[in-house]
Amino acid sequence: MEKSSLAAESLRDSPAYPATQHEITQEAALTQDIVTKIAVLGGTGKEGSGLALRWAAAGYDVTLGSRELEKAQRAAAELNVTLGQGSVRGLTNRAAAAQADIVVMAVPYTAHTATLESIRDVVQGKVFVDVTVPLDMQNVRRVKMPAAGSASIEAQQLLGEGVKVVAAFQNISAEHLKSLNHEIECDVLVCGNDKDAKRQVIELAEAARVQAWDAGPIENAVVVEGMTSVLINLNIKHKVKAAGIRITGIPRP
Repeated sequence: MEKSSLAAESLRDSPAYPATQHEITQEAALTQDIVTKIAVLGGTGKEGSGLALRWAAAGYDVTLGSRELEKAQRAAAELNVTLGQGSVRGLTNRAAAAQADIVVMAVPYTAHTATLESIRDVVQGKVFVDVTVPLDMQNVRRVKMPAAGSASIEAQQLLGEGVKVVAAFQNISAEHLKSLNHEIECDVLVCGNDKDAKRQVIELAEAARVQAWDAGPIENAVVVEGMTSVLINLNIKHKVKAAGIRITGIPRP
């Protein structure tokens, strides 16, 4: 954690990002001069950079991670142009994870195991959000889960019980994430075994202006991850780019 008045000013005054209910929670933290540090590993991709932009605009301290330092720095510079300030940094995946309070991983599944192994020791005791979807690269419209059952369960097994792994954001299309005023028409299902970790991730979703729901234990992530292939099928069939899901029958906050 670190002190920051710039983040508070960004949250209150940024013309690119209208006020939301999340502002109440974040303002409470900012009045105590505490800003949560988020590392987005794979933050140079469309999904990771889109989420990072929304969190930075909401006042979080955001660092993009990549295997290549220069690539991360270029991506951070691009986000800072959009934000109109230099608040986002770019580091290697390991360095970004080491300095963060919450680590979000949005890498392709082909890089999943290698990335987890490279950061295992620096994420102990932290909340780790796995956005990875194990798509069948021969046919992305078809579900192909790893032997562990899901990418998120695999992450929990590789990182160990000292890390609070949460599965979330897999079904959000990257198509409109960088349009800060665009309403994302897809809910986020949050799976994990630690209630407080899930609460923090739901707050992150609210900060990104997306409705999120506690969808139960990490074992349920197999359904959430697999739903991505279903949405890809719908996108292709209906010639759209941002098919999503909505939970009905429950009053929305």
